[in-house]
Amino acid sequence: MLGWCAVLVTLVLLVSGCGTNFGTTEDGKQKYRWKMTVTTGSTSTWYLAAEKFAKSLEEETNGRITLKVFGSERLSAGEATAGVEQLMDGAKDFSYNSPIIYSAVDPRFGTVTAPFIFDTVEEGQEALAGPGGDVYADYLSEHGVHLLGFGESGMRQLTNTHHPIHTPEDLHGLKFRIPGFGLYTDLYRALGSNPTTMPFGEVFTALQQGAIDGQENPIDVIHSAGLQEVQPYLTLWNYSYDPLVFGVNEKLFESLDAEDQELVSRLAEDTNEFQIKENRDREKELIAELEDSGMEVNRLTDSEKKEFREELKPLYAEYREVWGEDMSEAFIPEGLVR
Repeated sequence: MLGWCAVLVTLVLLVSGCGTNFGTTEDGKQKYRWKMTVTTGSTSTWYLAAEKFAKSLEEETNGRITLKVFGSERLSAGEATAGVEQLMDGAKDFSYNSPIIYSAVDPRFGTVTAPFIFDTVEEGQEALAGPGGDVYADYLSEHGVHLLGFGESGMRQLTNTHHPIHTPEDLHGLKFRIPGFGLYTDLYRALGSNPTTMPFGEVFTALQQGAIDGQENPIDVIHSAGLQEVQPYLTLWNYSYDPLVFGVNEKLFESLDAEDQELVSRLAEDTNEFQIKENRDREKELIAELEDSGMEVNRLTDSEKKEFREELKPLYAEYREVWGEDMSEAFIPEGLVR
């Protein structure tokens, strides 16, 4: 009986996920009720952008298409990787997720987040607008996801309890919470620190209790999680560019007629532009708020970044084999891997 119940639950998820239709309109157009998840909470730019997408879909179709947004990966009990797998399998319809999460399914997706290959978010988006974006689209399609473009979580920064970070030596012996991402594990070990993974919902308490010394995340996440209350030092080192994959289940997208495909693609492009602008505009304000709250903020100089790159050169060479030629050629400067 338990086995049959599990099968039934799976079937319900699949049926209720991928583009469930609710009949047709008087002129014969299909009605849809869709679901979308984001990893962050309801105050984040991810969530605000997803809500904008939902509102635009409903308004432009006079209610024929509606979309419900779920924050904090609620459809997968807070597990972002499971959420990506739901999108691939068709148990949900749309999502905003970092390539870091996709890399748990296929490590090639982590290439764009490689350390210190971009100095600015603009450089990262430029790379994705070129051949790199085409490579991502192809790889996502292999896993059942149609790419609707990229949003932006931003540059990932570092916080800790003990002191400002300027050199690799400053990380020695510190215990940092990182995402469950092989590249980051090897990166932090190469820099002499002790990386550990845990659900992000546990990070605040772990920092408060001293179980870990620090963590890394984009500014929006640091601020929205209130980490300034338990982390006195913030290092703006722009070490990893973190875009957002706006994905739709590929079977769902291919099942739409040409008019609805154009609608979804156009509104997704508008949504990404909105999310990126909101994220960049808010970041400056949030950094100022973090400083006002008492955090000591330091920024790495170009020469300090160069020191980190030199320390990590063996890592780039090793991971070129993981990323493959297509991803490496698109994103990794040749001088870092030869």
